[in-house]
Amino acid sequence: MHDLVIKRIYEKAEPGDGYRILVDRIWPRGISKEEARLDFWARDMAPSADVRKAFGHDPAKMDVFSQQYLAELDQNPAAAEYLQIVADELGHGQVTLLYSAKDQKHNQAEVLIDWTEKKLQRQ
Repeated sequence: MHDLVIKRIYEKAEPGDGYRILVDRIWPRGISKEEARLDFWARDMAPSADVRKAFGHDPAKMDVFSQQYLAELDQNPAAAEYLQIVADELGHGQVTLLYSAKDQKHNQAEVLIDWTEKKLQRQ
């Protein structure tokens, strides 16, 4: 199986990124569709507005945010399609989950990549 990685959408798209999935609910500011070079926009896999706003990108709230977001992911009707796409694309090459948060350690992509990897190991 190939790599599943995360990357800020503001970093330049590279051929090595493989299949590029935006995991934000809201389109990132200042990025054109051409620059984004997306293969899929998994907006329904992003945290709900309530969970995202409660987090407010405050590192001190990361644990609570992670718990709330994981609970949403486990109940998310879009999860099956998302996981199937990721699994299929990992069979061909790298998959890159793209996010726009400035904090590269405390963001939803960090939670989503861990959740995705755990779910795919069970398949």
